[in-house]
Amino acid sequence: MYSTEQKNQLLRIARCAIERTEIPEASAPELMEERATFVTLEIDGRLRGCIGMLEACRPLAEDVAENAFAAAFRDPRFPPVSPAELDDIEISISVLSPPEEMVFSSEEALLEQIRPGVDGLILQDGFRKGTFLPSVWEQLPEKASFFEHLKLKAGLAPGHWSDTLRVFRYTAEYVQ
Repeated sequence: MYSTEQKNQLLRIARCAIERTEIPEASAPELMEERATFVTLEIDGRLRGCIGMLEACRPLAEDVAENAFAAAFRDPRFPPVSPAELDDIEISISVLSPPEEMVFSSEEALLEQIRPGVDGLILQDGFRKGTFLPSVWEQLPEKASFFEHLKLKAGLAPGHWSDTLRVFRYTAEYVQ
């Protein structure tokens, strides 16, 4: 768990990255630990960009800065954030726990293990891969529907099942 001061510092780092101003240095050792993050941008409750990493590969503060900039200017679903939008951007940061592989013998067994509202999932089958953050449970509260939509996101059919299917779970600490 991050302190209020640390959360505020992460939000300042993200805001500076989006505004293209000097990014403050992280002062707490916890912000220098390697962690994976997603940065989500919204305007009036509507998604405006979301970019992140599933595996830690750089210090938390750096990951937040890079993902905030990418969410604002490199999310292929949206045009780059304009200067006129900057004041209206709401920033959410998801700091992910390391993913752990789940063990199951059927879709039913998998669904029994999933914790709605807690687990983010990574689904992988061959070259197909998709993830839903734990916050997606707000839109898809039923386990079967959540998993079906995750399959679609990964480019798989809703009823897809195979022996090579792998699922990992992670949790997230939210900074808003």
